[in-house]
Amino acid sequence: MVLMSFTDDELAALKRAFAAGTLRVSYEGKTVEYGNAEDLLRRIRTIEGEIAAGRGRPLPVAGVAGFRRGDR
Repeated sequence: MVLMSFTDDELAALKRAFAAGTLRVSYEGKTVEYGNAEDLLRRIRTIEGEIAAGRGRPLPVAGVAGFRRGDR
């Protein structure tokens, strides 16, 4: 797996664009246009995960627990 180098500035720019409802993001002299909001959000989540992993803090995972009573 190849680890990419992401910056907090890039993440902040992506979050600002998502909050504003735009798909065009500019940061560090670069401009990227995403195809849809899902692509942009996926990029945000990827970068958040990589930054958290690089700092030794994995992102929390949410799930749903299920159980059964054995007597029914």
